Amino acid sequence: MKYRKMGKTGDEVSILGFGCMRFPHKNGRIDLSRTERQILMAIDRGVNYFDTAYIYHGGRSESILGDILAKGYRDKVRIATKLPPFMVRSEKDMDNILNSQLNKLRTDYVDYYLLHAVNDLGGWEKLKRLGIREFAEKAKKDGRIRWFGFSYHGDKEDFKAIIDDYPWDMCQIQYNYIDEYFQAGREGLEYAASKGTGVVIMEPLRGGTLVRRMHPEIQKIWDSSGFNRTPADWAFRWLWDQPGITTVLSGMNEEAQIEENTLLADSAEPGMLTEQELQVYNRVREEYYRLMKVGCTGCGYCMPCPAGVDIPFCFSYYNAKHFFGAKRAGWQYIAFTSGLMSGRPSYASLCRDCGKCEKVCPQHIPIREKLREVAADMEPVIVRPFVKLARKYFSLRNRRKA
Repeated sequence: MKYRKMGKTGDEVSILGFGCMRFPHKNGRIDLSRTERQILMAIDRGVNYFDTAYIYHGGRSESILGDILAKGYRDKVRIATKLPPFMVRSEKDMDNILNSQLNKLRTDYVDYYLLHAVNDLGGWEKLKRLGIREFAEKAKKDGRIRWFGFSYHGDKEDFKAIIDDYPWDMCQIQYNYIDEYFQAGREGLEYAASKGTGVVIMEPLRGGTLVRRMHPEIQKIWDSSGFNRTPADWAFRWLWDQPGITTVLSGMNEEAQIEENTLLADSAEPGMLTEQELQVYNRVREEYYRLMKVGCTGCGYCMPCPAGVDIPFCFSYYNAKHFFGAKRAGWQYIAFTSGLMSGRPSYASLCRDCGKCEKVCPQHIPIREKLREVAADMEPVIVRPFVKLARKYFSLRNRRKA
């Protein structure tokens, strides 16, 4: 296993991290014994970074991980977990949630504590008003957390503004060879790294869609490349080649996945890809965009939208649903565009038909027409009433716990 420093913290973490959002199931329930075997297998192979969150597996992920690590493994690993902003109404809420997480994780400190899905500058400003900076400094001082960061799914401009506004220890972004210019993208990654901020990568395989159900035209390019590699090998190499990346998360729930991914990590180095290999990635990326329902590259020239639509995000999850067959794409689209996570809605249906975006799109996409398609397909009529109920539910649950 290779290790890299988490930015200016100097903490060395494995370049492969274990994502705790996809534990194996048996008969409709989490298979606890197999989950334990897999986590211990990963630790034995050098993985020392485990990423969980308050909401993963319906709130059970932290408890399951904590029970396993309490058997003599806590000091061998780094635990990263996340504060759900949509459940926070005060600094007291932050304290209560963190304390409950420490209890579930069966530890008195968390190595990396992240704000979960701070997807725009408005969401960060709201948390500042609620006292998040004061909370983080207090939690660091009293030893409950070692380092502080945030996970992100918004555009690169807001990402850079958030990076500049606080001395973050680390951040977590979605990034892979298809999403090079999507959300924070390469520009955001390199900007954060230049500030000494550690960068953790999520969705390296786009939820598994870059390794399953490979389109025949894409497979032809891989097969003709002259390199005998698995889809996972191609995906991880592209990421580990970049020195600004600290660790890459993988939601491994098959023993074969752990074996393959840890073997790949054993030989990964920054700058290992040749120009010939990089050209193969370019050809694959171009073919993906040609085949997708909307040929959006995520460049962001269309942003910001005057109506608040997150255009690249809407198209990305529309493509994920129809081209990649991603089962989670529908609810992910609703979770993020509804503003449930960050507070600012960015639905496709917010489009006011102004046409500003189409004038600057380098791909000449009929954006307004495509946004109407997205809205019709991804926004069932029950979405907005459901979001209102969800807000009330989380607010009431949080008050009861307080």
